[in-house]
Amino acid sequence: MENGVPRSSKPFEGKRILVTGGTGSLGKTLVRRLLDGNSGDPTKVIVFSRDEAKQHFMRIEYQHKFAATDEIIYENFRRKLEFRIGDVREFHSIAAVLRDVDIVFNAAALKQVPTCEYFPFEAVRTNIEGPENIVRAIQQNSLPIETVIGISTDKACKPVNAMGMTKAIQERVFIQANMRCPGTRFICARYGNVLASRGSVIPLFHEQIRNGGPVTITSPEMTRFLLSLDDAVDTIFEAVISALRGETYIPKVDAALVTNVATVLIGDRKIDVRFIGIRPGEKVHEILVSEEEALRTIERGKYYVILPLLPEVANGNVAPICLSRAYSSADNILSLHQTAELLRSRSLMVDDVATTNQEMLS
Repeated sequence: MENGVPRSSKPFEGKRILVTGGTGSLGKTLVRRLLDGNSGDPTKVIVFSRDEAKQHFMRIEYQHKFAATDEIIYENFRRKLEFRIGDVREFHSIAAVLRDVDIVFNAAALKQVPTCEYFPFEAVRTNIEGPENIVRAIQQNSLPIETVIGISTDKACKPVNAMGMTKAIQERVFIQANMRCPGTRFICARYGNVLASRGSVIPLFHEQIRNGGPVTITSPEMTRFLLSLDDAVDTIFEAVISALRGETYIPKVDAALVTNVATVLIGDRKIDVRFIGIRPGEKVHEILVSEEEALRTIERGKYYVILPLLPEVANGNVAPICLSRAYSSADNILSLHQTAELLRSRSLMVDDVATTNQEMLS
């Protein structure tokens, strides 16, 4: 036991797992990690999304992994990995797929900041109504689901844009759901900009550099938290393993100036940099823990943990508070050299990804 939760090195052994938004950048990495067996061998992994084409290509990708030396040994495709077309916005759709599931990873989201500004109610439907549909289906059908984890973002912390506002409400919906569905543990994971994920800055810079520039940056002061997709999954898995009901896990992660990221990627190339101004709803700096949340934030190893605000959900944790101020990307910024080392260590230089850039953008 750890923190009142049974801790296991194989938390997904024999589990039936649902990944909503399973064809997105994070969803695909989640599925790969769930199937690699390092955290246990699940009985079933269900990819749930509304994108038929992405499901088709993902299905083909796994069917072609025949050799025992492949990264994922996948002997029985039809038994292990299942694809279902559906939408978290539609109650009947998510209610049907939740039956006979043990663990739910809610990665379905509208996540592009400008898109959510221009279509805010679409963000509401996916990022708020979707989570509410999950909770309502569990509550109304008395489904024996063990854990639901909501995947959140730094933009949900003191939000200034529609994407962050809707993700902040998602966190509240899931945390309060511990009162509505006492048989299910609802938890969250919140993290910053994911390196090389679809729509993030690094694939954009790669494309601009390959096209001869210019590289466009919104503001010379802009900073961002940076972590890889696998770092994000590590945070999510650790929350599933260790979090108590209503807790939100935050990784301790590096931050960098976006100008330094661009400088490293450009290297010796003769490419111009153009500053284009803040996009609709964008922040100069991101925060992962606000100054108000810092008063109920504790430390667990490589992670900060925000304790639930609602007293009915709080677990009576008496661990000492570890932050005295907001946790911001403006603090402890990597130097240009450190930024270069980070990008090289993640094989994210332009030349490193010459053969895989299109896959990252897909």
